[in-house]
Amino acid sequence: MLDSLFSPESVAVIGASANPAKLGYSVLENLLQYGFAGPVYPINPNEPEILGAKCYPLVTDVPGPVELAVIVVPNKHVAGVMRQCGEKQVRAAIVITAGFREAGTEGRQMEREVISTALEHNIRVVGPNCLGVIDTHSSLNASFAAGMPDKGTISFMSQSGALCTGILDWAALNGLGFASFVSLGNKGDLNETDFLEVWRDDPKTGVVMAYLEGVVDGRAFVEAARRLTKVKPLVVIKSGTTAAGSRAVSSHTGTLAGSDTAYETAFKQAGILRARTMSELFVFSTALAYQPLPSGPRVAIITNAGGPGILATDACEKGGLTLARLAPETVEYLQQVLPPAANHYNPIDVLGDARSDRYADALRVALQDPNVDAVIVLLTPQAMTEIEKTAETVVETARGAEKPVLASFIGAKEVARGNRILGAGRIPYYSFPEEAAAALQVMLQQHEWMNREEEKPVRKSADRERGALTLLAAQKAGRLKLNEMEARQVVAAYGLPLPASYLAFNADEAVRFAEEIGYPLVMKIISPDILHKSDIGGVVVGIDTERGVREAYQDILMRARRFVPDADVWGVAVQQMVEKGKEIILGVTKDPTFGHLIMFGLGGIYVEVLRDVQFGLAPLTAGRAREMITQLRSYPLLTGVRGEEGSDIEAMVDCLLRVSQMVTDLPQIVELDINPLFVYEQGKGVMAVDARIVVDSESV
Repeated sequence: MLDSLFSPESVAVIGASANPAKLGYSVLENLLQYGFAGPVYPINPNEPEILGAKCYPLVTDVPGPVELAVIVVPNKHVAGVMRQCGEKQVRAAIVITAGFREAGTEGRQMEREVISTALEHNIRVVGPNCLGVIDTHSSLNASFAAGMPDKGTISFMSQSGALCTGILDWAALNGLGFASFVSLGNKGDLNETDFLEVWRDDPKTGVVMAYLEGVVDGRAFVEAARRLTKVKPLVVIKSGTTAAGSRAVSSHTGTLAGSDTAYETAFKQAGILRARTMSELFVFSTALAYQPLPSGPRVAIITNAGGPGILATDACEKGGLTLARLAPETVEYLQQVLPPAANHYNPIDVLGDARSDRYADALRVALQDPNVDAVIVLLTPQAMTEIEKTAETVVETARGAEKPVLASFIGAKEVARGNRILGAGRIPYYSFPEEAAAALQVMLQQHEWMNREEEKPVRKSADRERGALTLLAAQKAGRLKLNEMEARQVVAAYGLPLPASYLAFNADEAVRFAEEIGYPLVMKIISPDILHKSDIGGVVVGIDTERGVREAYQDILMRARRFVPDADVWGVAVQQMVEKGKEIILGVTKDPTFGHLIMFGLGGIYVEVLRDVQFGLAPLTAGRAREMITQLRSYPLLTGVRGEEGSDIEAMVDCLLRVSQMVTDLPQIVELDINPLFVYEQGKGVMAVDARIVVDSESV
């Protein structure tokens, strides 16, 4: 639980300073002024006391136990200080000091020494190069932040210390409370995964927010996030999504950012709610922290103006929500209590002259309606509008409701006091209706994820040993790119359907294989030195006679010798020419952070122009494999249009699961392409026409 970090019995500030311009002063002042109950020991050999607290020359001189150390000394002294902390049996340390990994090679070496010393003494470390740690429930402010946030249920971690200070300032203005607040810094020891594990079991944490530039261990992060998001929401904003952004990440904290596609895929499979902007981070998190999750997509909208009601309706529909169809008794009640000119259906328009009582009547009956899962209350400041009283009414009426209520009091100056009332009453409020709809959308997404049945990856029958031996033979021969026959052996070992194919070493043998397979045929050059066969005329299709086989054999070898004279030619493949189906592309790439990413999509223009593909992290579950197919924009083409028979969806799901198992069993595969993969009509399966595999060199 890292109790020594968040609720220590005692704290030492090593590098405490009497100079208000120094970080050592700010950290000590924060610890002393916000009510931390335990003893705080300033460590400074040159001062008798600072801010009324007695100083000690070394942490080892402190008479009592020290559970947490906050280190603010120059970087070259941190390792020595950490050894002293070990002697003192300190349990956790926050290294505020910068100038480590982010500063270059020398700093990286110093960081290694600091962390190895800490781990040798069983000290867990936040940082180095961080703002610090705050826990409002233990009144611990072990940071140099300007101020202490209010108590709340949101726990937040960030790789940017400067961003932390901005968020704290914004939260103070808007009354947003936190449970815990962690600046990760360089993540020399403790990282994002550790805090996900801690906050999953923390009863004070209801929502987790994170600003991440990269993750240390992608697989561990995904598993920890999946465990967390099944019980509470995790909202993440990920920076470094562009090439320029990724370069900035490396120069900022020394973190190597993975591809954004990999992060998007990982977040989706871990149930993480991704915010694209800082605004969305707060829009989503505030709603999740303040209100219960909706049990369905049906929304009632209450408004005193038609335009905002229409905007909210459009935003809901675009975001996957639906406008609730009010129950007859609800409509009848609204007809009794609202003016005749009001709209008694949904959106419920209480008219521009509505006072707080109309809002109260409309909100009360909407929350009671069994056809309503959530309510958005809109208000525009008009001459008759009771802004503050209406805000109080919304808070009071929504109190204790099992359905979420969100508000958008549109404007700024006129509605400011009303918004403060809403916030104090834990009603999320937004400047515009679209933000409220977006918040409801992620709330519904969280509800559906938490209620989604857990699935485990599916294992298919496969000859793992055969596939592994084929890869090993290529690696030992110094070849990282398998030739076609080798790639076929690996693919066949995992049960993917392939056209019949044999390797011929002379024309007579090619004819014999042709007779066995049957015409028409395809013939291809097989050489580890010729990967792009078509470019040299190494592929001949549509062969339908014995004479054609002999001519093709000679022509293929002649072109190979002409264009790649030094190539190691293994022979010529004689292959069944299969019937064309819908062209699918199935590929795998190994991301350095998250491992194998599986890509699936329709081939041709759908991938080349429209980029209509889906990704999944291996190992896949059956549900995720099916989603990768059904979530394609071009999915209707696979179900059959204009009387066309639908494609074999089950065969595609099976194919995805087999590829997933292949790259999970054989992690040395770094690239795999099955292109094209033909899919046929329902019940007629798929056919992997061609395969390409690249392996790494490290496992040889």
